[in-house]
Amino acid sequence: MTDQLIELRNKIRQTSPLIHCITNPISINDCANAVLAVGAKPIMAEHPKEVSEITNCAKALAINLGNITDARLESIMISGNIARENNIPCVIDLVGVACSKLRNEFANGFIEACNPSLIKGNITEIKSIYSNHFSSCGVDVLSGDEVTNSNLAENIDFIKKLSKKTKAVIVATGATDIIVNKNNCYAVSNGNNMMSQITGTGCILNALIASFISTGEILAGAVLATTYLGMAGEFAYTELGTGTFRVRLIDALSTITDEEFSSRIKLKEV
Repeated sequence: MTDQLIELRNKIRQTSPLIHCITNPISINDCANAVLAVGAKPIMAEHPKEVSEITNCAKALAINLGNITDARLESIMISGNIARENNIPCVIDLVGVACSKLRNEFANGFIEACNPSLIKGNITEIKSIYSNHFSSCGVDVLSGDEVTNSNLAENIDFIKKLSKKTKAVIVATGATDIIVNKNNCYAVSNGNNMMSQITGTGCILNALIASFISTGEILAGAVLATTYLGMAGEFAYTELGTGTFRVRLIDALSTITDEEFSSRIKLKEV
């Protein structure tokens, strides 16, 4: 699969697809720079009166529920419907659905109405959508939800059920990232702990997923984005601190070679 992922990455660099990101102001700059770093073109439009035409000319749509507003929720639903009607690949990032009834209900409504190609969230957020209940006081993984060797099979089982129900690829992030569709399951171990110490790495992953699924290769695009960002985190690690790490992360996204990708990928089918 590594050769397929490298071919997909190079295809994005050659075609420079336009990626429409409706994300949050906390991480919007890093998301735009990450999209540029892998060779795609970002547009961060979110006004309800323009998003339909922006989405319509984009090759993929990235939706992020972080720091929501009334206007952003309206725009998200407009763009999601445009993406569905025009077969434009779409990913929704379930930020905060485990701690907010508003976000949970909106996310479920969006998934039902817009049929996104991919649903992404940490394992607690994925569980919240699957079981429709709240269990968290923030946006981080709830203690006890972490994926371990002892509960891996159990977690894969419910994620597969959610994938079958929604007909979407599911990306459940954590120390081990799990990527599932109705037939396949991959575990990704690339990354390091410093990635959780800066804001926006999950948002960056969402934007990268949108970039890499823009060709219509949804499962491969999800695997590529997840391994690639984790690998960039490994290259970016520094003892100078999190500020330097944040800059080095974008650097790594733009400089990882095919050879480095092949030698450092930590991917297994489960």
